[in-house]
Amino acid sequence: MKPIHKEIHSYLGLCKVKISLFSSLSAATGFTLSAGQLKPQMTAMSLGVLLLACGASALNQYQERDIDGLMPRTKKRPIPSNKVKPAGALYFSLVLVCSGLFTLLLVGGVSVLLLGLLAVLWYNGVYIFLKRKTSFAVIPGAFVGTLPVAVGWVAGDGGLYDPKLWMICFFFFMWQVPHSWLFILKYGSEFENAGLPSLTDLFSRAQLLRINFIWISAVGVSCLLVTMSGAIRNSIVDFSLFALSAWLVGNGVKLLGTEGKESRYSFAFNRINIYMFLVMFSLTVDKLF
Repeated sequence: MKPIHKEIHSYLGLCKVKISLFSSLSAATGFTLSAGQLKPQMTAMSLGVLLLACGASALNQYQERDIDGLMPRTKKRPIPSNKVKPAGALYFSLVLVCSGLFTLLLVGGVSVLLLGLLAVLWYNGVYIFLKRKTSFAVIPGAFVGTLPVAVGWVAGDGGLYDPKLWMICFFFFMWQVPHSWLFILKYGSEFENAGLPSLTDLFSRAQLLRINFIWISAVGVSCLLVTMSGAIRNSIVDFSLFALSAWLVGNGVKLLGTEGKESRYSFAFNRINIYMFLVMFSLTVDKLF
């Protein structure tokens, strides 16, 4: 019998904890932007999003267990490595999803519950289906990245049709695309070998680098649109967002002419993640101080 700590570690491997924590942090940012202060229910709401994201990730690994076994990057995941049985992973994912949805219902009511449910259906239904059909699945799939922010915003008593929310969600949507495509630049050949459509099969590396640079620049511009929407109150935060966007575009320039240099892809991937964390921090500081 496997030791309990190894069993726990295996099941945690289904949750993609870093990605799930990012979703929870996005929801907390949306809540703070809406409520304008820290409230006890923000913790419960963030926990609900975390449980939901972990459950969706575990369900994703159950759905893609055949593909995961074909790629070096994923073949050591819990299911293809036989650390967790498929049925166990399915039950585990459903428990997490239901727990997350129930928590969101208690904290934010039916509207928040429906937004959470939409996130799961879009990610585990629409995106996973399109991922096997088209190399451009990331674009409609990026819609999922906007939903944790919307969950937090509505849970903080914000209106779902508030233009500020739509502008912030648009920024999160734009960020998701180069974030995913930089990842594909590094691992595109693995997707191809596993029989999945990949942009690396449609475009040369040089073309993909230019496409990513354009998207990265668009992310910086979309962040500035957030400041124009009136969501920011502090001029210092306005300036910091402008400086961060200029820094991001500058890092995007470094991508050009780096075909075959995988270390540069990882460098840009890390930088765009750091950028998003700093933007969320700046938005939170603006509301709290």
